[in-house]
Amino acid sequence: MINNLSNAERAEVLIQALPNIKKYVGKTVVIKYGGNAMINEELKEQVMTDIVLLWLIGVKVVLVHGGGPEISEMMEKLGKKPEFVDGLRVTDKETVDIVQMVLAGKVNKTLVTLLEAKGGRAIGVSGMDGRLIQATFKDEALGYVGKITKIHIDVVTDMLEKGYIPVVSTVACDKQGNTFNVNGDTAAAYIAGALSAERLIMMTDIAGLLRDVGDPSSLIPEITVSEAASLEAEGVISGGMIPKIECCREAIEKGVKNVVIMNGTVPHSILMELLTDEGAGTMVVGD
Repeated sequence: MINNLSNAERAEVLIQALPNIKKYVGKTVVIKYGGNAMINEELKEQVMTDIVLLWLIGVKVVLVHGGGPEISEMMEKLGKKPEFVDGLRVTDKETVDIVQMVLAGKVNKTLVTLLEAKGGRAIGVSGMDGRLIQATFKDEALGYVGKITKIHIDVVTDMLEKGYIPVVSTVACDKQGNTFNVNGDTAAAYIAGALSAERLIMMTDIAGLLRDVGDPSSLIPEITVSEAASLEAEGVISGGMIPKIECCREAIEKGVKNVVIMNGTVPHSILMELLTDEGAGTMVVGD
């Protein structure tokens, strides 16, 4: 633990991190946050601390968050049973109102407050603000589940230029005034692409892409987009990893330099990824 290090050892840690700090100063990093790392309060505190540290050393951090478990919890409190089809939440008009209330309200403002408490300057917005995330109906059977059609990134760039940490909830809209629930990974990929981000970090609850899902030591540290296609054909990329890798490909095609899928339940995994040579998780890069 860092608390057990001597002052000289702490100084050495900082010196070793310096080249990586210099690499990211002034650059934009988008972090997709959700799942178990968001539910666990201690982990949430650590993630917010990491983000503020990056912001303090000059990294332009954009935090994009979901909140699926919180939405389901609120639905159950209101006597409404969550329903999913192929991993997507069936979202009728009542459900999309709950999604907006939970994501754009409770979850978003809780994260903003935590960042401020850690010494950062943060502003929370939803994808509806400034029509940041514009969408249309993905599938009528799913109701108000959105397919992203356009990103109006000005609201985010304005906040970054003013020195704030933008905190974005993944609720979208269309020109007719409809509200949509959109996939958080997809929204993060589109936002990162619109910003030409240096890196997109997708926090999940697994180490990254494993060659053998039963063997944590089989982590694949780096793949190209074309290698990802081959690994999917081989069955190495399967199940829930398929849409995540697709989001990585989408982000890179839209201008992100690289994307990392990593275990957000590991304490300070963001700092390990950005400020150490070893990194964390699986990096997806262009061909």
